[in-house]
Amino acid sequence: MTLRVAIIADYLEEGWPSMDLVADMLLDRLQREHTATIAPSLVRPALRRRAGRLSRGSASAWVKGADRVANRLWDYPRIVSGLAGRFDLFHIVDHSYAQLVHRLPAGRSIVTCHDLDTFRSVLDPELEPRSAVFRAMTRHILNGLREAAHIACDSHATRDALVGKAGIAQDRTSVVPNGPHPSCTPQGEAAADVDAARLLGPRGDFVDLLHVGSTIARKRIDLLLRVFDSLRTAHRQLRLVRVGGPFTAPQQALVRELGLGDAIAVLPVLDRSTLASVYRRSALLLMPSEREGFGLPVLEAMACGTPVVASDVPALREVAGYAAVYCPLDDVAAWHQAATRLLDERSQQPAQWTLRREAGIRRAAAFSWSRYASDVAAIYARVATGSASS
Repeated sequence: MTLRVAIIADYLEEGWPSMDLVADMLLDRLQREHTATIAPSLVRPALRRRAGRLSRGSASAWVKGADRVANRLWDYPRIVSGLAGRFDLFHIVDHSYAQLVHRLPAGRSIVTCHDLDTFRSVLDPELEPRSAVFRAMTRHILNGLREAAHIACDSHATRDALVGKAGIAQDRTSVVPNGPHPSCTPQGEAAADVDAARLLGPRGDFVDLLHVGSTIARKRIDLLLRVFDSLRTAHRQLRLVRVGGPFTAPQQALVRELGLGDAIAVLPVLDRSTLASVYRRSALLLMPSEREGFGLPVLEAMACGTPVVASDVPALREVAGYAAVYCPLDDVAAWHQAATRLLDERSQQPAQWTLRREAGIRRAAAFSWSRYASDVAAIYARVATGSASS
């Protein structure tokens, strides 16, 4: 029997590249490697711009937020409610869309949970106080997650939090780690290197320290900037490269306060091949997040042969293992010391530096999208036979 599976993805217009990657790579590997048992189809509607049209120009944050809420809570549920008879299983690849389970056959629905940030206002209200309306919306999403037949988590850290804080039975969960994009290898494509050079200039002009991801609060861009400022005192050739869009207004103010504007290159979200080239040409990836559900940039950097300095949080240790250097959160001196040690190793101990890069490459090789798709296919089989909790 071939299972007809709807892979339900985020709206592309919302701009979450990691969520888009999960949907795209799952679809790709299922189509390439599991055609005998699974017939996958991608569900990814276009965002409807009803409120944005009323703004007559650049939509304000409020208008964009209204569009987003309407699409998530009204349009998308109506779309998926018409799919029940066309598919055997439904896989929602982003937990923040778990409200869609309410309009699907819950016993045939799987949700991937990447972290618990979406649910903080309900699960940790003292840490994230929100309005009653926002909490009600969050409960609606969380209840959809709780109704799903099975939940796949990116990491053991995420599953432990889901079980401990959200009360999900562990036997209704699985841990299915992500993989690095296929372009994330130690050797890259010439065209991608040209694109990276166009954005950043010739290699060798700077020693680049890299950060990849959003600028939301838990990414701790403030710590990133203070660490970079401390390193620039002794290493004037350093440049901070940030991929993922512009700083927030408070972050821009901190850049000005520290006088770092001329030493930072801010890039938008890049295509995957160009991003891999940026990883390869960077000396270090800095990942100072206070919370992560997985930490895909850490995995991608290691796969490209770029050493990592990361916050000492469970998910990042789970992904990088022995291959990264870890620092306590908010300890600028510790981050300065760790990054300086690695930069000195890079310039003065090439043999040790090569071993460090090779350790990251080996660690990243334990993760792949093919393995991800195989594990997910096994979940599909269990849900289809009614044994997902066994």
